[in-house]
Amino acid sequence: MSKYLFTSESVTEGHPDKMCDQISDAILDAILKKDSQAHVACEVTATTGLIHIMGEITTSCYVDIDKIARNVVNSIGYNNPECGFNGNTCAVISSINSQSPDISRGVNTSYESRDGRNDTFNRIGAGDQGIMFGFACDETPELMPLPISLAHKLAKRLTEVRKTGIIDYLRPDGKTQVTVEYEDGKPVRIDTILISTQHSEKAVLSKIHADLTEHVIAPVIPSELMDEDTKILVNPTGRFVIGGPVADTGLTGRKIIVDTYGGYSRHGGGAFSGKDPTKVDRSAAYAARYAAKNVVAAGIAKKCEIQLSYAIGVARPVSVMVDTFGTGIVSDEEISEAVSQVFDFRPSAIISSLHLELPIYRKLSAYGHMGREDLKVSWERTDKTEELLKLIHQ
Repeated sequence: MSKYLFTSESVTEGHPDKMCDQISDAILDAILKKDSQAHVACEVTATTGLIHIMGEITTSCYVDIDKIARNVVNSIGYNNPECGFNGNTCAVISSINSQSPDISRGVNTSYESRDGRNDTFNRIGAGDQGIMFGFACDETPELMPLPISLAHKLAKRLTEVRKTGIIDYLRPDGKTQVTVEYEDGKPVRIDTILISTQHSEKAVLSKIHADLTEHVIAPVIPSELMDEDTKILVNPTGRFVIGGPVADTGLTGRKIIVDTYGGYSRHGGGAFSGKDPTKVDRSAAYAARYAAKNVVAAGIAKKCEIQLSYAIGVARPVSVMVDTFGTGIVSDEEISEAVSQVFDFRPSAIISSLHLELPIYRKLSAYGHMGREDLKVSWERTDKTEELLKLIHQ
């Protein structure tokens, strides 16, 4: 299509699903600080007055799960009854088991190792089967699609003005959405901006609209992308006092499109939060983003999507696919060959090269896992461009 609209959404850290993601990743971080070899698959659900933590964790250390959960909830801002949820008084239930020995067998000793291929990075196998996607494009400086980039920035700013007191009647729960108009595959203007934010009983809609336009939208959205036809929608129901887990049950892993590319790229379906890096749902998605970003940063393509697939217990991916949507300077097959030579997609190699054994995950569990140059995460580096270009024959 020569002209079309594309929309992506984000949510604030006070959204009930994102609150659960943050608890899951805070528990993971606490364990990795003491035991970098732990196997963690931790999920959380939250509803009125209750947090339930469940999953499979195998570790040699002890962490205070109850305390971690309460600290996360309070740090978000759910620390008094006015917000509808209170980390100081809510119930916390824990249902944790150890990892299945059948899964552990394949993770701890890969198919290749059992077959006598004892390379260092053949030591562990993929923690599950599945498909993962990484994507990059040249629409923004961080090489992310523009709609999700702006939606995240709005959500982050919405939290910032709440926590700093710039807008003192805001509450933690909120969502943002940005619709971008494209012509010939390039973003040309913002068609619609939507913000829904929880607020105190005293706030009125006209003031919320004015304050968010001035303090949230204006500092984030480039003025040259807006015009007289750009629509700004703020709390379109007219009222958003009841929010958080009281209004909507939260669950880890329910915002996987928000976590990645806002629907602009395909998604394998696996969630990130609460999973240690032997789970390729997480580590391989980061590795695929790393590879795709380097392809675009090298000027080899304007858009690049990479699919990886794995078999449980097997170290090497079953397949590596590159799609540049017709924007590559050489064939996708040639780019795929170069990517496979430059990047090692075995789980042990990914963990080593991207330093995924470190406790870095809580800070990623809101406002996206991709494009986070603000956090200086390893998969946002563009240090493989020269290696890729040497293998590309123009």
